[in-house]
Amino acid sequence: MEVIRRVSVLGATGSVGASTLDLIGRDPERFPIEAMTAGRNVERLIELARRHRPRFAAIADPRRYAALKEGLAGTDIEAGAGEAAVVEAAARPAGWVMAAIVGAAGLAATLAAIRRGALVALANKESLVCAGALMTAEAGRHGAKLLPVDSEHNAIFQVFEDGRRDSVEKLVLTASGGPFRTWPMERMARATPAEAIRHPTWSMGAKISVDSATLMNKGLEVIEAHHLFAIPESRIEVVVHPQSVVHSLVAYRDGSVLAQLGTPDMRVPISYALAWPERIETPAARLDLTSVGQLTFEAPDFDRFPALALARRALQSGGAAPTILNAANEVAVDGFLGGRVGFLDIARVVEGTLSALVGPVPASIEDVRAIDAEARIRAGARLAA
Repeated sequence: MEVIRRVSVLGATGSVGASTLDLIGRDPERFPIEAMTAGRNVERLIELARRHRPRFAAIADPRRYAALKEGLAGTDIEAGAGEAAVVEAAARPAGWVMAAIVGAAGLAATLAAIRRGALVALANKESLVCAGALMTAEAGRHGAKLLPVDSEHNAIFQVFEDGRRDSVEKLVLTASGGPFRTWPMERMARATPAEAIRHPTWSMGAKISVDSATLMNKGLEVIEAHHLFAIPESRIEVVVHPQSVVHSLVAYRDGSVLAQLGTPDMRVPISYALAWPERIETPAARLDLTSVGQLTFEAPDFDRFPALALARRALQSGGAAPTILNAANEVAVDGFLGGRVGFLDIARVVEGTLSALVGPVPASIEDVRAIDAEARIRAGARLAA
């Protein structure tokens, strides 16, 4: 008998939100929606709310409340606006919550879902980067389950023997290498935002696409994997795999290596989290290895992609360093997308900010916000340096 699971989707208008709603829309009776949120795209939120009929819809930008209210007129959908409304969406009674708000902005809502003891599908890696110890401690305290949605962590989750962590030798995260994997440095220095967001295999939002191009995305995933699976940084490896077929691997001490393979379609890892511990059918194309032909792997080039090394350094340093790293990166990526700095300046801004700030591990969300705010000020000053 199929279990009915009431769900909420935080970040409904982004790429992960769209894939989640695509799956939910194929079996709406099994996955009724409690709440959905968006940041600023009120028109799209209205469209999605009218189609999927959640009980509550919230827009993070309070200036768009009137538009949301008007757009939902004639329905029984309750409207809300502002950060408190987004947190309320996460706190409402849904057994499963998709946490897909990009950046540190998703931290408070994700924590609210965790403190309810929900199944939290985690697509917001910044929550664990900024406050990994806090998040995992709260999950343990309230009986919440963190279900990784990133294709790499979801792959590890599928082949990780949780009760036998001591038998794990290392985790291996795969990276596509992004659009600039074979570009010379002088050409990378002239890269445009349009080129950076043209990911070779995945369809993602602008910020995540730029992170993939710098390999910062993989660095953040190293930090995330450390918190999700309680494996030290020294036993988390990154390999470049341009075909994006092997999504990640777990190496065991007996020499066995278990991997999860599939076509690059986010609906596969999302579906695994949505129905966990069961599996549901998805419309994703099936993997045909004879068509793929060959799978290749190479070591990442730390000289050409220093962001990966910076993320490892932040995890090794501990304290507030991962929070500082994330904030500085968000500012630097925004500066690049806005044309204020070049592509190679992203790592420069992050490295300078990391060197300028130190602090203890944040013990509360207020601590995280204070560190994040200071790091953003310092990084912003470096954009023009």
